[in-house]
Amino acid sequence: MKISKQAKRDAKQLFSACVVDGVLAEDRVRQAVSKVAEAKPRAYVAVLMHFQRLVKLDIQKRTATVQSAVELSPELQAQVKANLEKKYGTGLTLSFSVNPSLIGGLRIQIGSDVYDGSVQGRLTQLKNSAAL
Repeated sequence: MKISKQAKRDAKQLFSACVVDGVLAEDRVRQAVSKVAEAKPRAYVAVLMHFQRLVKLDIQKRTATVQSAVELSPELQAQVKANLEKKYGTGLTLSFSVNPSLIGGLRIQIGSDVYDGSVQGRLTQLKNSAAL
């Protein structure tokens, strides 16, 4: 389904109204969706579809996956979280996992941003540069 420019503008306005202090407010999102669904304005399905896309993108930007070769100490986890919040702002949801194939270091993914400081990543990079 092709979404009109007006529907995109309406969805962006709706999204902006749901942001409080730079963070998407879940209760406002629920209220906005229910009000639009009840009122059923022109092209409301397209507006809600684009609004859903904007919400998904925001959730991805606010979700960080941190992989390490060994279990990180709580102090190191707090330090990583503080550094990421300094760069990306508050409201991040972090998940820490252990991936022994990394050999050492960290691999962090936030939305489409990937920071690979792992030994495995460096070995792969070295292998690719040697192949050229």
